[in-house]
Amino acid sequence: MKNWMWLALFLPGVALAQDIGRPITDPAVPQTHSVEQADAKLLQVKKDRDVTETEFVEAEKVCYTKFFVNNCLDKAKEKRRARLADIRAVEVEANYFKRRHAVELRDRDLEDRAQKDAAEEAQRLANPKPQRADPSDKPAPKPDAITPEQRQARHDAEEKKRVAKEAAEAPKRAASAAAFERRKAESEKRQAEVAQKKAEKDEKKRKREAAKAEEAAKDAAAAQKPAGQ
Repeated sequence: MKNWMWLALFLPGVALAQDIGRPITDPAVPQTHSVEQADAKLLQVKKDRDVTETEFVEAEKVCYTKFFVNNCLDKAKEKRRARLADIRAVEVEANYFKRRHAVELRDRDLEDRAQKDAAEEAQRLANPKPQRADPSDKPAPKPDAITPEQRQARHDAEEKKRVAKEAAEAPKRAASAAAFERRKAESEKRQAEVAQKKAEKDEKKRKREAAKAEEAAKDAAAAQKPAGQ
């Protein structure tokens, strides 16, 4: 068998690597050049995300002390959203690099194995084993080693199984994501209602205090007038 035919059996991953689409990320995100750098980025992403959430919680507390609560909360949420978007861009780029690197390693391994098998096949054809004079003295045949076709078939079966498993779990993941978004929306709605009630309560308190101050001023002015006026 020609070398190129052997290579064709072992290099399906090369086309797969070329078909992997690049993630749509912010051009400002620094490019990753090693797995170690990607791991460091992902570790920093987790830290930055935790810090962002902590800062948002603190900002909410400050907003509840202000008169225009909703306006303050909206600004805090927008700042959090923008920061999380930047962090997500770094995370996507680092994960993409790791996936691409894994595919490249697999393709190189497949190519090395294909070249080794091709060399062994050429060596076997160039130096065939002599036949025994007495066929009855022939030793029991050994099981054949796995062929390139069998190896590829096994790989295809495992890949098909993996894809089927992911497809079966997709509805569950989608339901979980929808439930999370629903809980998040409900939580934000409750927070907004609490903030609105607090603002209304503070406004009523302010008006009562203003009315009391006005009444006290009138009483003080009346008390300062001379008798008979």
